[in-house]
Amino acid sequence: MKKLMLLVAFGLGYVLGARAGKERYAQIAGAFDKVRSNPHVQETTHHAVDVAKQQAPVVADKVTSAASSAASAAAQKVKRSNDEPQPTTMAGPQGDLP
Repeated sequence: MKKLMLLVAFGLGYVLGARAGKERYAQIAGAFDKVRSNPHVQETTHHAVDVAKQQAPVVADKVTSAASSAASAAAQKVKRSNDEPQPTTMAGPQGDLP
């Protein structure tokens, strides 16, 4: 799936950036349409969409749980840092040690 997306992105970038003229554009667009209409590509795309739909709630739960854990850990660190006594110095009024 990653390879397909890379090829699509590369092809799109080439088409948008190419200065080869209308003939080359038509050739690339035709190749893209041929790949897109391929039954295997369509089947793989539908399968990827179905998997993403099935996994979306699981991923959302994991992200929510991880965010909650991170927020809790950060809050605990802030609380500990506020509860710790500040270090005292032994410097005199002019900043010299006695």
